[in-house]
This record gives sequence, C-alpha cells and structure tokens, in this order.
Amino acid sequence: MIDLTVNREKLQRTIKRARENKIVIPTFAQMSDPNLIPDKIKQGLKKTGLWDIDPLNLFRITWRNEPKMNGGGFGGPNFIEIPGQLSGVKARIIALTGKWFPTGCHKVGASFGCLAPRLVTGQFDPTYHKAVWPSTGNYCRGGAYNSKLLSCDSIAILPAEMSRERFEWLSKIAGEVIATPGCESNVKEIFDKTWELRNTREDVVIFNQFEEMGNVVWHYHVTGRAIYDAVKSVMGENGRFFGACFTSGSAGTMSSGDFLKEQFPYSKLAVGEALQCPTLLNNGFGGHRIEGIGDKHVPWIHNVKNTDMVIAIDDDDSQNLLRLFNDPVGQAYLRDEVGVPAGFIEKLPLMGISGIANVLCCIKMAKYYELTENDIVATVFTDSAEMYQSRIRELEERNGEYTPVKAAADYAEHMHGIRTDTMEELTYTARKRIHNLKYYTWVEQQGRSVEELNAQWYDDNYWKDIHDQAKEIDKLIEEFNEATGVLKSM
Repeated sequence: MIDLTVNREKLQRTIKRARENKIVIPTFAQMSDPNLIPDKIKQGLKKTGLWDIDPLNLFRITWRNEPKMNGGGFGGPNFIEIPGQLSGVKARIIALTGKWFPTGCHKVGASFGCLAPRLVTGQFDPTYHKAVWPSTGNYCRGGAYNSKLLSCDSIAILPAEMSRERFEWLSKIAGEVIATPGCESNVKEIFDKTWELRNTREDVVIFNQFEEMGNVVWHYHVTGRAIYDAVKSVMGENGRFFGACFTSGSAGTMSSGDFLKEQFPYSKLAVGEALQCPTLLNNGFGGHRIEGIGDKHVPWIHNVKNTDMVIAIDDDDSQNLLRLFNDPVGQAYLRDEVGVPAGFIEKLPLMGISGIANVLCCIKMAKYYELTENDIVATVFTDSAEMYQSRIRELEERNGEYTPVKAAADYAEHMHGIRTDTMEELTYTARKRIHNLKYYTWVEQQGRSVEELNAQWYDDNYWKDIHDQAKEIDKLIEEFNEATGVLKSM
C-alpha cells in the first residue's frame, strides 16, 4: 500500500510553496477523464505549449491530449491501428501514442503517480528535499519535468549508454544528472547509486519506479481506461479484445493490463523483454539496446500472477526497424512494395524503439494464437522516434547508405519474418518461478520483506487495495488545492 500518512508541518510548507508558484495538482480522475478538468485550467492551456515549463501542463498528463504542440485541448485517447500490410497478421493491433504527453513520453504519468501522493501528504518537503529519479531513460525525464512543474529540486539517474538526446534535455531540466555504468540492462548499478545517495545524504527522497506503487495506480486508472476506450471505439459488433502486450521497463504499464482483464475477463496479458537479456524467459542476463526497458530483475510492482505470456524480442529487430520506419528510402519501400497505406507512413515515427518492440510482441501473440480479423490486441508507444535520432544516425554510420535492397531485407527479416520462438505461455508453476525471482533483488538487496512478497502472490486483495487508493489520493489532492487557493484565484 502507498503510505498516505500526513505530516502536517511539512504539508504547510508544501502548500505555501504551491501557492507562491501558482500550482494546481490534477487528480487521477481528471487524468483519466479530462472532461473533469476545470474550465479555468482548459482556458489557460490554450496559450500553453505541450512541453512548456508551466504548472498547467500537469493537466496534460493524460493519453487524451489534442495531438498538437501548442494550445491543444482534449479528446479521445490518442492511438493508431497498425495496418495488416505492415504487421502481416489478420489480428487488429492498436497502440496508444505517447508522443502527445509533455516530454513526449508516458513516463511523465508514472513519475507523477509517485511524487504527487508524497507532496499532498507532506512526506516530501520541496523546501528541503530533492527528488531522486533512478531510471533506464524516460522515467527520470518525466520525474525531472514534473519536479520542475511542482517547484521541486531533482536528481536524475540513468545509464551512461542511453541516447544523447536524453542527456542533453535533462541537463536543462534536472538539478543534477548522474550517469551510471552500462546500458538498459544495468539496473543494479542504478540501485547501487540510489543506496549511496540514501546513505550519504539526508535531503534526498528516492522515487524508484520499479517499486513505487504510485506507478501502478497511475497506469491502472489512466492507461487502462484509455486502452479500454480505444478498444471499444474500434471493436464493432463482431470484435473481440484478445489481449495486451507490454515490454517491461518498470512493469508499470503492466498494471493497465490488470484493469483490462477486469473489463475483459477472458483476455490475456503478455510481458515482453529483450532476447539478449532473457530474465523472465530463461532466468538469463546480458545487455541489449531496446532503450526504455530494464532487465536482470523482476520489478517489485509487477503482478506476475496475472501475466499469461512472456515474449522475447531480438533487439536487432527493433533497431533495424527503427531505421526502416524513419528513413525515406525505407518508407518508400513500405509504401510502394509492401502496400502500407500512404496515410500511415507519416505515422511510423510515432514509434520509439520500445514501441517497435511492443508491436513485435503483439505480432508474435497474434501468430501464436492464430488470431483472426475479429481479434484485437493492444499495446502502447512509450515515446516516439524523436528521442532516437542519434541512434538512427549511428545506424547510418555503421551500415552505410540505405537502399531499397537493404529496406527489403530489413522488412523480410525483422518484420515479416517474426516467428513464434523465444516465447512462453505461462503455467501456474512458470508464473511462480518468475515471481520468486523477486526475492533475490528485493528481499536480499533492497530490504523488502518476505511477508509482503508472499502477500503479492497469496493475498487476493493485495493489488486491488492498491488500485483502490486512487480515490483516497484524489481526496487529498482536492484538499491540497483547496488549501492553496490557487484555483479559486485564477
């Protein structure tokens, strides 16, 4: 459970800081349904850019932003459907698009879900504390951005081998940026740095996305509802929601699958990972290049008992498809030779590297279960290709000029040639095996208790009680906004 104990003294300082900086905090209900957002806020957003450092943009932490960079309002969830000409399967694959969040990534939502409860309870004092955001990439970007909007100091931690764009952007937003050794798979090194800070500084609060239940609550209510609404909008009379696939970074997005399985009880939920680091599939290890997902451990917040399948994706597939989807030669090949509709070609850059891996997971699920045109599989694009332009240039430098022949080879091998190997349909015993891996990271290394580890597996109310905390948090947020008086004065 999220600790919602109120510290009155610190809370008063936080309220004062928010009043001085004209901060209004959105509720989970408003992020799930922007129709609930006050008109005063909506009017202010008409003059606000999507990435502006403006507290009003806290209300744009939703999948339902109007897809424009300046002055947008709200509508239905932003999603696209992958055409069958590209996927090669009959099943309909839909994906929420993260590009239209502030920072261009949905991790701004997960980080909000972690920070907001601490602020409105007075557990985080912005006049003293610094928010530490350990991440394999986008989460620390979202955390640093939210910290800036909420007038909090921040420290971003991410692996040194992440894309240059991330470091350049963070240098302008975060108070401090720490690069830890390695790549996306080197999560242990990130944890080690957080323990070093925790043991040497009294002014830091660690927001570890891999164990923070605010991450769970945000995705369950906001992402889950957005996918549900997107599915219902395309389902039609004969449609069937078959399941959802998400590569696992913190496993926060997997919580939206818990929501979906409550709405569609016979649907399935798959978790994806990199083949080069098959932790869930094969208790394995290694390094990979699917930026935005982390490995060599099972996140504390992953409800493994509710997961039906593990799917491994070769990172060569996502890397080569990144170039195919974004190079003009590749786009022309897909349009002229594969038959991908021209209108969809311009949407290809909506997929970042992990988004491409998510689509490949959906394709593997569709092929494994022999899904038909009546079946719908859902996923998300965490971010877009905008954050990976340096990676595309690296591919150009390493592999040379892109040609139609290379484009044909990339499509044949990395998209059309995707097979149903390196995946596992989980039995009860297989789920328990993966769940038990949490012990080594979280009990032995990170100080969690065996009792709570067992409760995650055996207590039927464990996850439900966490999901239900959104209502209590929203009440605290409303009381906080009332105390600041900012909304009334607008």
